[in-house]
Amino acid sequence: MAPAQDVIHNIGYRNYAGARLGRAYARRALFSQSLRGAYGLGRSAKSKVLPMTLFGVMCVPAAIMVAVTVTAKLSKLPLEYTRYAIVLQAVIGLFLAAQAPQSVSRDLRFKTIPLYFSRPIERVDYVVAKFAAMASALFVLTATPLLILYVGALLAKLDFAAQTKGFAQGLVSVVLLSFLFAGLGLVVAALTPRRGFGVAGVIALLMISYGAVSTLQAIALDRDTTDAIAWFGLFSPVTVVDGVQTAFLSATSAFPGHHGPSTGQGVVYLAVLLALIAGSYGLLMRRYRKAGL
Repeated sequence: MAPAQDVIHNIGYRNYAGARLGRAYARRALFSQSLRGAYGLGRSAKSKVLPMTLFGVMCVPAAIMVAVTVTAKLSKLPLEYTRYAIVLQAVIGLFLAAQAPQSVSRDLRFKTIPLYFSRPIERVDYVVAKFAAMASALFVLTATPLLILYVGALLAKLDFAAQTKGFAQGLVSVVLLSFLFAGLGLVVAALTPRRGFGVAGVIALLMISYGAVSTLQAIALDRDTTDAIAWFGLFSPVTVVDGVQTAFLSATSAFPGHHGPSTGQGVVYLAVLLALIAGSYGLLMRRYRKAGL
C-alpha cells in the first residue's frame, strides 16, 4: 500500500489589504449602531413600533400647544420649556426602560462582549459609545418637542428674545436629564442579561423613587415643614433635575407648593447630579471589566 502524501489545498484565503481604521472608527460605528437601534432603525418593523410611538407621544402635546397658541393668539406658551420633560417624565421613563436593556442586555445574554473586545476596541470605548448613544437618543426624544414649541412660538410672533432664552434653558435641562437617565438606565440594564428584568429595574428606579419622594414632600407640605421639601428632592432622578433647573435655569418648580431649592441648595443638587452621572460611568466601567472576559 502506497504511503499517504500530504496535500496543501488553496481555498482562496487572502490577506486583508484594506485600511486599518482603528479604535476611533470602531467606537463611532458602535455609537451609530446603538443610537439607530434605540429607535429601531436597521431592525425589524416590530422593533420600531414602541420607540416611534413614544417619540410621537412626546411631540404631539407640543404641536397641540403650538396650535392653541397660534389660534387663540396667546401671549405665551401654555407650558414652559423647562417644564415639558418633567410633565412627560413617564413617557421618557418608558422609553429608557425599553431601550436601555435593548442596548446592553442582549450583548450580555448572547456573550458578544468578548467579540467586541477581540477587535481594536477597549472597555472604555464600549462604555463611552453606549453611554453617548443612549444619552443622544434621550436628547432627541426630549429636545424635539422643545424645538416644535420654539418654532411655533416664533410663528405666533411671541417675543423672540424671551423665547430664545427659554428654549436655551430647556435644552440645557434636557441635556442634563439625558445624561443622568442614560447613565442610571444603563447601569440597571447591565446588571442582568435578562431584558425583562432590566425593563422592570429601570421602571422601578424611576417610578418608585419619584413616588416616594413626592409622597414625602406632600407630607412635609401638609405638616408645614417646607424646608424639608427641597432636601427630599435629592432622592429621585426626576426631582434632582427639577431642582437644578429651578435653582439655575429660572424654571418653575414642580415641588409641592413650588418650594424648590434655593441657590445654595441648588449647588448641592448640581453636585449630586454630576456625581450620579460620573458614578454611573464608573459602575459601567467596573461591570464590563468582568463582562469582557
